[in-house]
Amino acid sequence: MSRLHQSRIADFQEVLGEPTVALTKLRELCFSGIPFDGGLRCLCWKILLNYLPLEKALWSSLLKKQRDLYSQFLKEMIIQPGIAKANLGVSREDVTLEDHPLNPNPDSRWNTYFKDNEVLLQIDKDVRRLYPDMAFFQRPTDYPCLLILDPQNEFETLRRRVEQTTLKSQTVARNRSGVTNVSSPLKSTSSSLSEYEVLPNGCEAHWEVVERILFIYAKLNPGIAYVQGMNEIVGPLYYTFATDPNSEWKEHAEADTFFCFTNLMAEIRDNFIKSLDDSQCGITYKMEKVYSTLKEKDVELYLKLQEQNIKPQFFAFRWLTLLLSQEFLLPDVIRIWDSLFADDKRFDFLLLVCCAMLTLIRDQLLEGDFTLNMRLLQDYPISDVHLILKKAKELQDSK
Repeated sequence: MSRLHQSRIADFQEVLGEPTVALTKLRELCFSGIPFDGGLRCLCWKILLNYLPLEKALWSSLLKKQRDLYSQFLKEMIIQPGIAKANLGVSREDVTLEDHPLNPNPDSRWNTYFKDNEVLLQIDKDVRRLYPDMAFFQRPTDYPCLLILDPQNEFETLRRRVEQTTLKSQTVARNRSGVTNVSSPLKSTSSSLSEYEVLPNGCEAHWEVVERILFIYAKLNPGIAYVQGMNEIVGPLYYTFATDPNSEWKEHAEADTFFCFTNLMAEIRDNFIKSLDDSQCGITYKMEKVYSTLKEKDVELYLKLQEQNIKPQFFAFRWLTLLLSQEFLLPDVIRIWDSLFADDKRFDFLLLVCCAMLTLIRDQLLEGDFTLNMRLLQDYPISDVHLILKKAKELQDSK
């Protein structure tokens, strides 16, 4: 371990060792990258995402309260509906019309149950493909959810719900002429072979834990529920917390990820809501901001992209909405997120990172035609995130 690295760790330990964490100081340190050692990154992210307060004396009571609350959510949103569904087969005679699964009344709890299943299937499809180039999400967690995996359980788990629903459902897609095209989800166009498998009973893969987090979030936030892409936001958070070297933190990775994800989504959820696209907080505004910043910093490149009619929607939509999680390998995404979370004007720095990514390939963009340039932007060629962050910092300082 280099002396510089050791002294950086010592700087972090000093700031985090105070009874009240000095946020400005912590942000400065985190901005340049957080060491993984000793669980520093996990701890810093929890503070930067407003999960842990700055007063350390409050930590243990807050963590207990939040983790108990998460268990409560599991009981209410997964276990109780699962018990009701399991009991339905047992005692048919006491099912009132009101609670019959076929009751068309939109307020009937079964109507909610079937609607939830649609959301669950979408989540399931997305989390089974999370970071396929890494083995992590297919591996079993050391801390499966005992509330749910208890072999004595008679209730329907999410895993069973997915199996049951997939068997019954046929995906109906309306094509443009209004003709209904019915295709079976089991014969989906993408190869099902690349999807993660369910582990034997008693084990849970990490992707299943992520599925549960997203399902609970969707239930608690019906206004947005689940939108494709949220899986890419929760993935790096969960990976970071579930690989924490301290087992007393790692054990609670699921609950802690849920609350940090909820806080992060509160800041970026506008990116996922179509109706806000043109408002100041919507994604269109942010995409335009990438171009207006580029115009300020590199007018020649800006004019070239305009002339080729390369709109920010073609590439910056994904960069901004998913916080660059699709453009780089996971360890690099995590390093970028250190800086993004440390940014006190939350995500202004993200616009500068996008700008830096454009200026770093300016020579290729200035020479390329539309097709070539679109390919560069869709599949970004530079993998050195340190170079990109350094350039973004230069742009920030040159204001």
